[in-house]
Amino acid sequence: MTTKDKLLTVLKYVLLTFLAVISIFPFLFMIMGMTSTSENIIAGKMEFGGQLFTNLSNLFNNNLGFGEAIKNSAIIAGITTVVALLISSAAGYGFEVYKSKARNRLFNILLLSMMVPFAALMIPLFKMFSALSGTAFGWMGVDTFFSVIIISVSTAFLIFFFRQNVKSFPKDMVEAARVDGVSEIGIFFKVFMPSISTTYAAAAIITFMNSWNAYMWPLITLQTPDKRTIPLVLSAMGASYTPDYGMIMCAIVLATIPTALIFFLMQKQFVAGMIGSVK
Repeated sequence: MTTKDKLLTVLKYVLLTFLAVISIFPFLFMIMGMTSTSENIIAGKMEFGGQLFTNLSNLFNNNLGFGEAIKNSAIIAGITTVVALLISSAAGYGFEVYKSKARNRLFNILLLSMMVPFAALMIPLFKMFSALSGTAFGWMGVDTFFSVIIISVSTAFLIFFFRQNVKSFPKDMVEAARVDGVSEIGIFFKVFMPSISTTYAAAAIITFMNSWNAYMWPLITLQTPDKRTIPLVLSAMGASYTPDYGMIMCAIVLATIPTALIFFLMQKQFVAGMIGSVK
């Protein structure tokens, strides 16, 4: 290795280290903040304090219902992830495996729906779910978990994501399974799903994180305090006249842990799924 190559290598590592420090700094400040007082956080002091248990006690003993919000977010994100993976993967599989004249036209219309901003859909969606409230289908109306889950279980992005991965799925396996007498549903569950497990892992991470961090639509449709999710509670904490920043930092750290754990535990599958790996 020449002197020039060594210098370039050193410069690369210096740049990467600098970028890593910049990326880690907000998380480090957040962790330090959860042990400090509001005064120290406002002053920007980068030091650990002795207020961790006090901040945790304030977080779980106030009337904002952070513990209830964790449960609500877990229910919504968990159900949304499972149902979205099932429906979107089935749609992506169907678009690629079953041939028809209208298939590509329908898929193009589906992709065009990605260009419609969610802000343009909020009022029609709210009116639709409001119309269900007070009827026999009230369990699907406003201020229910169903109204949050249903709009996320089948998205154009997830269907597109699965269809692109199905393109690398060997179609000979489908034909061989049909010859062996396996039903179409059996082929989907016993042949297709195990073959693209990494794709499911990547889609699960994306869907769970999007649902866990969703703010706008839950803010509109979840109107009672006992049904609020974590982002709504965090917003309420910051909106008070004198915010307790130590308590807020504790809430943010606890809210970040589930998504961070899921990503770090499944990061290899995530990378493999994003590049379209098929077993």
